[in-house]
Amino acid sequence: MLHWTGAGRRSRRTAYDHDEREGVTVSLKPSATIRYTAMRLGIFVGCLVVVAGLVRLRWVPAGLGDANAAWVVLLALVLSAPLSYVLLRKQREEMSQQISGRVAGAKEKLAANRSQEDQADDAARV
Repeated sequence: MLHWTGAGRRSRRTAYDHDEREGVTVSLKPSATIRYTAMRLGIFVGCLVVVAGLVRLRWVPAGLGDANAAWVVLLALVLSAPLSYVLLRKQREEMSQQISGRVAGAKEKLAANRSQEDQADDAARV
């Protein structure tokens, strides 16, 4: 639950706050996957604008015939991929940690459910 200290300021928040009334845990930190995807899309759009500008200024070939739009998009993809790889290393690592944490949690729940089923099965056989 968020506690207000007054005049529009919030008290310190953790990454997860608990609402005691409903028993719901709410994440206040945006998903690392969404943040990485948005930043990757932003790099692509930036490259697309730059490539389109260079084609318009005729500093880069415009493509063959009617393939101008496809050429611009393809060139922007080729340029944005290595830029994203270099510039978004930190976000990729955060996303990887978040996903591996969720996978580990799911494995723990699965193991707990299996042990409960085994206990119930053993109790039923006795």
